[in-house]
Amino acid sequence: GLDDNERVHMRILQTIYKKLTRSGLGCPRYGAHWEELGFQGADPGTDLRGTGMLGLMQMLYFVMDSRTLPLAQEIFKLSQHETQAPAIMLVLLQNFPFCIMSVNITRIVIQALREECLSRECNRRQQVIAVLNDLYAAAFLQLYRVWKWQHKTLADSGFLLKELELSTRKKPKQLLKSLEAYVNRSPAADGFQQPSPPSASVGGEEINFTGVCDLQIELEGEARLI
Repeated sequence: GLDDNERVHMRILQTIYKKLTRSGLGCPRYGAHWEELGFQGADPGTDLRGTGMLGLMQMLYFVMDSRTLPLAQEIFKLSQHETQAPAIMLVLLQNFPFCIMSVNITRIVIQALREECLSRECNRRQQVIAVLNDLYAAAFLQLYRVWKWQHKTLADSGFLLKELELSTRKKPKQLLKSLEAYVNRSPAADGFQQPSPPSASVGGEEINFTGVCDLQIELEGEARLI
């Protein structure tokens, strides 16, 4: 989980905060600003108990990848809907806790992996974490589209997450294609790198990927953190 003694963990939190809020200023480890970002309280660590550090790493991926950063910021903007409408419109407000929603989506994609719904895609790409991250972004995109255009509110969140859970298990390839189409049509996606080729060490063999949830995720490109 989140460790106060791990400097890189604190930098991950800072990076997520700065990228989503588009702020150049840092923030304390504890405080109400994390609730504004969409955690339940002043300590983000308490919301990561169900997913561990992967829940935080997927948020980091979302804001560090130039293909998905604009999407992350658009979703965060929608999650802050309460700041953009007069009090008389409270019934129609579409705000939601961004980070709690993110952790729920991480939980959903982990479950899809455990149920071996992603094995075909993981074997095709010879990657696991990249598939998980892309499915996370694809699921968030799907939720965002439904939430925004069908004018959903927090009252609908439970039902929508169940629908999303079903989609990630039954139609992961369709979700991934939708994400690919989205980033390819976006000006911000120009020049992004294609997925990495299969690793030579794998040798093309079928692999059981369900144990990835027990792996420790190492952060690549630490110097890129803010």
